[in-house]
Amino acid sequence: SYISLPLASFPPHLKLKLYLHVADQEKDPLFWNTWAQHTLKNALTLQKLNQNTAKNLILFLGDGMGIPTVTAARILKGQLSGLSGEETQLEMDKFPFVALSKTYNTNAQVSDSAGTATAYLCGVKANEGTVGVSAAAVRSQCNTTQGNEVTSILRWAKEAGKSVGIVTTTRVNHATPSAAYAHCVDRDWFSDGEMPAEAVQAGCKDIARQLFENIPNIDVIMGGGRKYMFPKNQSDVEYPGEKKHFGTRKDGRNLVEEWTNRMKNKKAKYVWNKKELLSLNPNNVDYILGLFEPGDLPYNLERNTETDPSLTEMVELAIKILRKNPRGFYLLVEGGRIDHGHHEGKAKQALHEAVEMDRAIGRADLITSIYDTMTVVTADHSHMFNFGGYTPRGNTIFGLAPMLSDVDQKPFTAILYGNGPGFKVINGLRENVSTLDYQENNYQAQSAVPLRMETHGGEDVAVFAKGPMAHLLHGVHEQNYIPHVMAYAACIGQNRDHCMSSSGAFSLSPALPSMAALLTLTRLLC
Repeated sequence: SYISLPLASFPPHLKLKLYLHVADQEKDPLFWNTWAQHTLKNALTLQKLNQNTAKNLILFLGDGMGIPTVTAARILKGQLSGLSGEETQLEMDKFPFVALSKTYNTNAQVSDSAGTATAYLCGVKANEGTVGVSAAAVRSQCNTTQGNEVTSILRWAKEAGKSVGIVTTTRVNHATPSAAYAHCVDRDWFSDGEMPAEAVQAGCKDIARQLFENIPNIDVIMGGGRKYMFPKNQSDVEYPGEKKHFGTRKDGRNLVEEWTNRMKNKKAKYVWNKKELLSLNPNNVDYILGLFEPGDLPYNLERNTETDPSLTEMVELAIKILRKNPRGFYLLVEGGRIDHGHHEGKAKQALHEAVEMDRAIGRADLITSIYDTMTVVTADHSHMFNFGGYTPRGNTIFGLAPMLSDVDQKPFTAILYGNGPGFKVINGLRENVSTLDYQENNYQAQSAVPLRMETHGGEDVAVFAKGPMAHLLHGVHEQNYIPHVMAYAACIGQNRDHCMSSSGAFSLSPALPSMAALLTLTRLLC
């Protein structure tokens, strides 16, 4: 008989025996043939397509999570459970439909996170550095904003009566989340304190302000970016003595206080730490503003588990609040610091961020149903990250390749960057990595070209999809196709004709709530 259960589910004292047993089985062709036949049978069940209406929509966006990052994160996830790693399944690997997304911006072959966010949230490709505006808008030119605004799927969902939410590990006014609600010709206009005076005078609004003014009452907002909400030089509640965390707003406004006052007659809560967040009963909260850091949240490896919530914890509470709406919800979740880890050449930080996002995907799966919830996992762009060097099976993903360079006779790590801060030359020669702790959390992997910050990569990224209409994500697509599919599945936005019967009532197959609830409960109990 062949083991089909994930080895991670076994207690530690059995893991090694089971792992060795599986390694033994791999020598037998029957193992591979049986596994492939089992996969084939599962694939055949997908011939009956899920054409239900998606009551709920969830987009997980791994910022900078190119395909090499997905593969390396898969191996890391397995190795964290004491396994070889290569055979492990990420939660996103279990999704039945996979596509590729072309990530270029209208003016850039290798894209940035702002123009791409406009594509996968607003359905329109745009210039790099701009959010929520078409390609007719020019970066940093305030007077090109008006008339070129484009709306997002988050707005479409809100206008359809759904609850909507944003959860991110970066600032809530960073490039990815801001395209869901803002129309701004410069992604760096976090508050008016970062804007040129002439842009403010011309009437352009900073992104933090637009978070609260553009789409009334976004139900869930969680992430970092606290300092952009408070008046300039106001001390931070968590770091009162650190000037770098003081408020940045020149207009003197306290956006958190304004939000709290506006929502005082609703079931609304503002929280700034994990204890406050986890003390909330989602049944008693309809709106939440959670700002857990002055800037971005810390890397998961460095997170204070007493004060800072994990992405998984934020996602779970967000869904439990949003799902109370009988009309459903739209939730944008960003694993935003995958990107930051790569930019800094810190592969270990980036990959642990990816594994944490995958954990959040798994948690969301447990508390939703594929019968009425469409879930999409993708990236905005890739990075100049890769791994290779003929490493043997089970080689630690952060380890050395099993050979020396045949040019400089020095060892090298499997993980390398095409460019970035890891370029080091000592006495005219490449640094010998064997003299370093290359498995340390902040080790900067070697790069071919020296740069202070590593750059994005230009290749296509993966799109994983499950739930109603997930089969429409297939093949190779332009990135801006993604929100059109999600809107079609949920009967929101511009493409709703397929949802209407002759009587004018919505008629796309509704998910059977009783069956969906039963199946979800069964999975929770198993």
